[in-house]
Amino acid sequence: MSEPIHPPPPAPPSKARVFLRRLVSSVILWTVVLGALFSGNQFISQAVFLVIMLVLAGLGLIEFYHLVEKRDLVCFKEWGVFGGLLLIGATFFYLSGALGVHVAPAKANDFETSLLILFVLGLCLRQFVSRSNTAGILAISTTLFGLMYVPWLLNFIQKINFFPFAPGAAKDAGTFYVLYFILVTKFSDIGAYCTGSLIGKHKMIPRISPGKTWEGFGGAVVISTAASLIFAHFAGGKLVGMTPLHAVVLGIVLSIAAVIGDLIESLFKREAGVKDSGGFFPGIGGILDLLDSLLFNAPLMYLYLRHILTHP
Repeated sequence: MSEPIHPPPPAPPSKARVFLRRLVSSVILWTVVLGALFSGNQFISQAVFLVIMLVLAGLGLIEFYHLVEKRDLVCFKEWGVFGGLLLIGATFFYLSGALGVHVAPAKANDFETSLLILFVLGLCLRQFVSRSNTAGILAISTTLFGLMYVPWLLNFIQKINFFPFAPGAAKDAGTFYVLYFILVTKFSDIGAYCTGSLIGKHKMIPRISPGKTWEGFGGAVVISTAASLIFAHFAGGKLVGMTPLHAVVLGIVLSIAAVIGDLIESLFKREAGVKDSGGFFPGIGGILDLLDSLLFNAPLMYLYLRHILTHP
């Protein structure tokens, strides 16, 4: 008897198709987000901003703890997600003035530190009552790292959004800086992908991310810096303190940090044995795949904004 003929496996999608999926997903996602943030209605924009931050933090933490479990490591996933949502929500109400108290984002550091201390104590108490988990140090460490990696870094976006600019600045100046750093970061991703796909030959760190090349890295820096200069030019006074020199420096700094952030997430995925952290966005992957380059750029943007751009 002849053996059944199985059809050949489908060919993997071309790089052009993958790029198109990424581009369409990114355009739709950020159009909805930014359209809501710049709606002109303060209640709507702040409500949407809070919901987005909570969704990104919650789903991002779930994906991270899923990678931890894929690695056969233990963590207190439910406690981590709860702590992350609490950190995001509490910081929002602390900074937005919703509680009737207006404070500088810098003062939120002490507030966040208090929450983190309580969170660590809570994790220790959780381990006290655990009868099955004997790896307490590991469980507490992985859970705490997830909290620091996703919601704590994300919180710097809130600090940018609610940054207290000098009197006379536009009310949405902080939101413009959020838009600016997202745009520069994502153009870094686009530049790295396009340049690497077209002319990439020399691998950066193939054991972590086989697809990333030094040519792509150069493309990320060039495209990101160009996007920074163009946006800064057309934004004008909306970007308080911005000059062409600052735009060049930020373009270079944010593009390099974006590549490093992408490599860090690639390291986590490779150890867990997965290609994408999730499947929410066609061509992109999961929430962490969307955020990887933004997570480390948010604190860099905030610190540059606080200590250099607006420093007297």
